[in-house]
Amino acid sequence: MPTATPAAGWAWEGAAVDKTPFPGPNAESVSQQRVLLSAFRYWQHLMKVGEDYTPAEGRLVPMPHSVAAGAREALQKLCTICSGELPAALLPFAESVEVTSATENGDEVHFPTPLREQEAAAAIKALEACAAAAIAKLRYGTESKRIRIDADRVSAFLMSAYLTTLDGMDKSDPRIKDRIPDTDLNKAQSVLYRRMSANLYGTKNPGEYFHIHGSLDADVTLEMLGLPKENPEMTDYHAIIDYIESAVKEHTAAELDALNLAHRQAGIQALTWAQFQATPHGKALLDLPPLTVRPNPADAHVTPPVPFPSTTAAVSSSPGGRRPRQALAGIKVLELCRIIAGPTIGRSLAAHGAQVLKVTPPHLPDVPFFQLDVNAGKRAVHLDLRPSCPADRAAFAALLADADVLIDGYRPGALARLGYGPDQLGRLARARGRGFVYVAEDCFGGADLEPERGAEWAGRPGWQQVADCVTGAAWAQGAFMGLDEPVVPPFPMSDYGTGALGSAAALAGLYRRAAEGGSWVCRTSLVQYDVFLMGLGLLPAEEQERLRRRHADEAGFFALRHSDSVDEVGRRALASMRLAVPHLFADGGRAVMQEAWSEPFRGVLRWPREAVEIDGLRVGHVRTARPNGWDKEVVSWEGWEEEEEEIIVGEDDDDNDEEEEDDDDDDDDGEAEKLNP
Repeated sequence: MPTATPAAGWAWEGAAVDKTPFPGPNAESVSQQRVLLSAFRYWQHLMKVGEDYTPAEGRLVPMPHSVAAGAREALQKLCTICSGELPAALLPFAESVEVTSATENGDEVHFPTPLREQEAAAAIKALEACAAAAIAKLRYGTESKRIRIDADRVSAFLMSAYLTTLDGMDKSDPRIKDRIPDTDLNKAQSVLYRRMSANLYGTKNPGEYFHIHGSLDADVTLEMLGLPKENPEMTDYHAIIDYIESAVKEHTAAELDALNLAHRQAGIQALTWAQFQATPHGKALLDLPPLTVRPNPADAHVTPPVPFPSTTAAVSSSPGGRRPRQALAGIKVLELCRIIAGPTIGRSLAAHGAQVLKVTPPHLPDVPFFQLDVNAGKRAVHLDLRPSCPADRAAFAALLADADVLIDGYRPGALARLGYGPDQLGRLARARGRGFVYVAEDCFGGADLEPERGAEWAGRPGWQQVADCVTGAAWAQGAFMGLDEPVVPPFPMSDYGTGALGSAAALAGLYRRAAEGGSWVCRTSLVQYDVFLMGLGLLPAEEQERLRRRHADEAGFFALRHSDSVDEVGRRALASMRLAVPHLFADGGRAVMQEAWSEPFRGVLRWPREAVEIDGLRVGHVRTARPNGWDKEVVSWEGWEEEEEEIIVGEDDDDNDEEEEDDDDDDDDGEAEKLNP
């Protein structure tokens, strides 16, 4: 393995983690001088005596770990390694970023994990906010002097699916299934036996673990293991684990991988961070920034710059024009995604004012509950884009003709085979004289790298758990819990983090289209997010020990093992957090949650507030979530503004009287504690 000086913000305390920074074409941007300067600033931070340190037994005792300080360092690193992908006008706004806390307790680590999830996600949301501010300056001529990232709301964002409720019912409430359209077409979620076909198990080799993943079907994975597709008598959780694990243990990881390839299934061996970096794919991904924003070869600066919609149109998209403007007002986005990461891109773009239309085929399954979470701010239609459905393809073509962004959350190449990949969009852009921004999110990353770069897993399907296992995040979680085995980290945090990367990339692509012209291809992946996360290093040993003490309670989190499902890990983690960090949930979670009546779901929806605040811009949704396919008659982009009067969201005092609104519509602004050191 190559060796180099660790970048600031990594595990300085000597934790057992590979500290090698990103080598390759972006490495020169992290100069030795920058590293030394960052190290000097970090040393200054450590040597502060007084409120930060107190003498004890003749030595200096470090202050508690600061999430805000870590987020600032993570943002600096993110801007450095992505500098070649981003418009230069975006980067200066990073100096305006502050990390705040609605509860005044956001500077502490909330999750029972050694991973710097809060810091990574706060940095990525800050980058997203910088891109929105740069667009506002280009579009409106206004310069945002202050960007705030609320650390508590970042935590809520990272576990959004576990906090979202409909009439008080969360994802674990058995009554919720009667209130949501059943998109679990293959019963891969609702039947526990089939659900456990997506899980981490031990293999034939002691100390070796493999995450199988039946995706949204389960039939193929179960059958390739020699197990029945249905097993109605098998209902006990632990009995199911033992039954499936016994079949997995008939094979080595290499044999399971061969079976996966032969049957086109998701799944991967759980590797350590060091093992991942030694793989050809790991080496290729270490050379790749967490997001890329590159010219589309099919329209590389051929089409002219595309100005954003007129200021008049942007203002009128808010009722009466009285609310602050949104960065993406009037931008049209087609979202072709399922589950969490891809739809999170669309949800974030909708919060910046884009018209996001989620397009799903009625014959493909989805996780039912996620419709309450990631569909916020959007409209949703069913269209079957297969060649056998010409009417639906014609309707989609009409929408595509006027769209600005297309989000692709499917396996690499799937949309291209239907005629909607980057090459086809580039040709369409040239024909209409206006570029497209294509945004792709997948599991492994590297889909557009040359074969000699070694990204051997680029075309594979995958999920959040698969990415967490292959990059070493699961092994790090297990070690934190005192185990010599991997455990998938709690909550789909890499899903949400990847979605935030995708939204930042989309914003950057829209800026570059407006400033430079042409069409742009933006890419990110679950593995790219995890590489960024793991590259930050683990939390300091002292902080990990504090978290172990704080979460060692009756919730039973530390009794979990490798084969416990992500649902069980999330359930226990949430129960532990309610005890360990009660301020997040105080007063019904008012500081981090918002609620509104949802006509499509016929109930009150509660979901996390946006973590981003930008001076002079509004960030928030104008409609609640709706089921997939709800808007059955949508065939154009007209008339979206009318829905803004139906609901109001994102107002901290729940005061929705527009006549009382001004450019600063967040009551917490005056109360939020500034956490920057």
